[in-house]
Amino acid sequence: MIKHTFLSLAAALVCLTAGCSGAKTKSPEQQLAYQITNDTLMHKVDSMAREVVKGGFNAGDGYGEVWIRDYNTFIELAMEVMPDSTIQDNLITFFHFQGKTGDIVDGFIDINKADLNNKGGYKYRLSDTEPRYAAHKNTVETDHEASLVQAVWRYVNKSGNKSFLQKQINGQTVEKRLEMALEFLMNERLDKTYGLIWGTTTADWGDVQPEHPWGVELDENSHLAIDIYDNAFFIIALNHFIELTDRPEAKERWAKVRDDIKVNTRKYLWDEAKQKFIPHIYLKDSPFPSDFDENSIYYHGGTAMAIEAGLLSKEEIAAANATMVANVKASGAPTIGLTLYPPYPEGFFQNKGMYPYGYQNGGDWTWFGGRMIQQLILNGFVEEAYQEINPMINRVIKNNGFYEWYGMGNIPSGSGNFKGSAGVLAKAIHLLHDWAEKNNR
Repeated sequence: MIKHTFLSLAAALVCLTAGCSGAKTKSPEQQLAYQITNDTLMHKVDSMAREVVKGGFNAGDGYGEVWIRDYNTFIELAMEVMPDSTIQDNLITFFHFQGKTGDIVDGFIDINKADLNNKGGYKYRLSDTEPRYAAHKNTVETDHEASLVQAVWRYVNKSGNKSFLQKQINGQTVEKRLEMALEFLMNERLDKTYGLIWGTTTADWGDVQPEHPWGVELDENSHLAIDIYDNAFFIIALNHFIELTDRPEAKERWAKVRDDIKVNTRKYLWDEAKQKFIPHIYLKDSPFPSDFDENSIYYHGGTAMAIEAGLLSKEEIAAANATMVANVKASGAPTIGLTLYPPYPEGFFQNKGMYPYGYQNGGDWTWFGGRMIQQLILNGFVEEAYQEINPMINRVIKNNGFYEWYGMGNIPSGSGNFKGSAGVLAKAIHLLHDWAEKNNR
C-alpha cells in the first residue's frame, strides 16, 4: 500500500510539473527517475560532500588520524577533488606500517601530534621508511586488512591505474602486500572449528569491546567472537583481490577461501528461522549475563555488508530492509542508519558512550545507513532506496554538514564534517542519478 501510494504521488507530481495532457503516459520507473533527477536537495548534498572531502583525509573534525576503515569509504569521492598523487600517498603510508606477519594498522597521524609517551592511550608503531607519521592498531577489530584491500581496489577500479599494484614498498609490491594482509587474517584470525575469522566482542561493526572503559585494545579480559561484519567484509575484500590480481594461481586459491567463508557464514551465522544473522559465536564465553538473549538484537550494519558480500538472496534483502524500517519505527530512530535494535542494556559496556541508543549501541550512522542505501539500489530496490535516503539528505541540509552519528531526536553527535558519512552518501546519490539517467527516457 505504501509503495503504490508513493508512486501515485510521484505520478501526480510529474503531471503537475511536466504536464500529462496529450503526452505519453510515463511508466512508474520514468516517474521515479524524473523525481530523482530533479531532486535539488540531493544535488546540494553531493556538492557539500565534495567540499567536506577537500578538507583533507582525517576522519572528521574531531580526529587527527587518517583511518583506513574511514578512508575506504570516501576514497572514490576524494579522487574527484584531490590530486592522484595524494590519494596514492595515503594508501602507500599504510603499507609502510604493515607488520611482519601482514597486519595493517588502523590509522596514522602526524608524528608531532602523537602522544608517544601516553601509556594509557594508543600503542604507537613507528616506521623507519615513513618517519612523518606514527601509526596504531585498534586490535579488537578485524577489518583493517580487508579495508585496505577494498580501498586499493576502489582506487584501481576508478582510476584504471593497475600499475599501482606493482609499485614497490620496502621490497614488496602493493599486490604482494595486499596478499600478505589476507594471509594475516588466515594465519592469525581464522578459527578452524568454524572456518571463519574472529575479533573481539563488539556491537555490530563497532570497535569498542565491553570489558574496558575505552575498549579498543585486545587483552586478557577480551571475549573472542565471530560475527557477520568481519566475515562479510573479508568476503568483499577477497572478491576485490581476485579481481585485482592477474595471477591464475592466486585467483584460484583465494576464490576457494572466499567460497569456504561464504558457505561457513551462512551455515553458522545465519538464523534461518528468524531470517537474520546472529550477533556472535563465542569461542569460549560471552561477556554478557547468561540470561541475556543476544540473538534478539538485529545488526543493521553487518547485514548491509552481508548484502554487499553476496550472502543474501533478493527475497532476503527485501526482508532485511523491511526489518530495518520496522526497527526504525519501533525505536523512534531517525533512519535505517540505526546501528542495531534493540540496543544492549545500560551498563553492558564499560565505555560510558555505549549507553542505549548512544554511539555504536543504537546510534544512527549515515556511514553505514548510506551503504545499505547503495545496496538497495544495486539490487533493484530503487524506490525504497529513494524513500529511505531522504531523511539522511534532509538532516545534512538542516544541520549544514555531515555528522559522525545522530542520537534520538536526530540530534547531531560525534565529529563534525565526518568524511565517511559524506563519502557513502555521495556514492548513494551517484548511484541513484545513474539509475535515473538510464530510466528517464
